[in-house]
Amino acid sequence: MMHNSSPLVIGDASPPAPPGDGFAAFRMLTGLSVVVPVYNSRESLPILIARLEPVLRTVAQQYELILVNDGSRDGSWEVVRDQIKAHPWIRGLDLMRNYGQHNALLCGLREVQHEIIVTMDDDLQHPPEEIPILIAKLSEGFDVVYGTPVSHPHSFGRNLASRLTKFALQGTMGAETARNVSAFRILRKRVCLAFTQYRNTFVSIDVLLTWGTQRFAAVAVRHDARVAGASNYTVAKLTRHALNMITGYSTVPLQLASMIGFAFTIFGVGILVYVLVRYVASGGSIPGFPFLASIIAIFSGAQLFALGILGEYLARIHTRTMDRPSYVVREAVGSDAEFTEHDASRVVT
Repeated sequence: MMHNSSPLVIGDASPPAPPGDGFAAFRMLTGLSVVVPVYNSRESLPILIARLEPVLRTVAQQYELILVNDGSRDGSWEVVRDQIKAHPWIRGLDLMRNYGQHNALLCGLREVQHEIIVTMDDDLQHPPEEIPILIAKLSEGFDVVYGTPVSHPHSFGRNLASRLTKFALQGTMGAETARNVSAFRILRKRVCLAFTQYRNTFVSIDVLLTWGTQRFAAVAVRHDARVAGASNYTVAKLTRHALNMITGYSTVPLQLASMIGFAFTIFGVGILVYVLVRYVASGGSIPGFPFLASIIAIFSGAQLFALGILGEYLARIHTRTMDRPSYVVREAVGSDAEFTEHDASRVVT
């Protein structure tokens, strides 16, 4: 059921209300694409597809599901192949290795054929039955709508790391938008035109979306517990992701280094004035090695901190000069493997 991209339109007739609460009247989309990154989810994939199909039939005249296997090690790709044989509206992409969730999403977004796109996780924490809520909000004129969880069913450490990631997003997305960011989102395909030429090993879909629009919104949706397994996003990974985002899409650390350097320059001038006044007043210098050692340690630490920030940016420049792709596709399956070519970033066998 894959056709050319179509705009979001209102149908002539109202089909029965789709799954979800509070939708007495609902209008069908012309086309809808769903992109799901897959990583070690062989148990949840069949359940996800079984729940997703009746929802898609209700909300869209034409629809597709793109499953991007991000280097799974549990046989998830074999499950994807089996599902494609049973469901012609599913397409699959198998990446050469694990590149990360956002890289896999970027790959899938570049392959969609319909104008309206939904992205969601493969672990059923994002209920397919909540998709109509996102569609209804998008139809109000927004370009990107996030499905913000009513509650956060994670540990304290995981929630703390998630808040750190959203804090890192505030510099590029704005405080209100970053606060509502979720992997469960709906967007218009034309927003992706802003980053069609993006080619980097580090990808943040939410930041890239800000390159194409400022019309963001969020709506509260239900988030369920995982069906099987544990989350692949540990506290350490989320923290690293936040730090990479800060240095990858923002110059705030460089500005922070400049402010620290300026502050310590003022501090050094103040110490010099204190020493001179003490010398004139008492006729002698300030005694004691600890005082001198403390001042040297403070200034040395500030210099190393600034050098570390500069090193992070130089490392990113070095990475860009290597022109490493965001992902490489090993195999494309489904709908006669009619997938688009992306420079040298895909190898289809």
